[in-house]
Amino acid sequence: MDTEKIEGLVYELLKAIGENPDREGLLETPKRVAQMMVEMYEGIQYSNADIADMFGKTFTVDTNQMVVVKDISCFSYCEHHMALMYDMNISVGYIPKGKVIGLSKIPRIAEMCCKRLQLQEKIGEDISEVISLATGSEDVIVHITSSHSCMSARGIKSTDSKTTTLATKGAFGDDAMIQRFMLMKQS
Repeated sequence: MDTEKIEGLVYELLKAIGENPDREGLLETPKRVAQMMVEMYEGIQYSNADIADMFGKTFTVDTNQMVVVKDISCFSYCEHHMALMYDMNISVGYIPKGKVIGLSKIPRIAEMCCKRLQLQEKIGEDISEVISLATGSEDVIVHITSSHSCMSARGIKSTDSKTTTLATKGAFGDDAMIQRFMLMKQS
């Protein structure tokens, strides 16, 4: 990421909105924003395969029990307005095919997939792809519920609305499996 260029653009943006970027409270803002962007958009530099390699530590098992990690808290930024997607709650489930991924890796995967400019629908697809690549299982499901500041803070200003998406692969394309997962999600 070109932090010097980001700093210059933020300086110009502050001027364009009618602010004085040289006043005391804003002197360090371009630098802070550039540093924040490096952190917030870290996932842009990695492909899904890269993320699977980074967080794909698995263990051999002899089970076909569904593994579910619920209530993963993340946030992201939509690619349309660069607006915050917040109060994001992600649940990930998969059926092992001879190996399981370390449980702490699932929230790490979700977080890294969220550190990109994108749509909520794409986040679910990316997480399911990374889990599939890491575990070798095609049976993956990702449920996401989130608030979007592009709807709550501007435009329609619908402060209580939430968006829910469900990305499914393999056996989770079967309605019965989805219903089973959703019941687990609610308990």
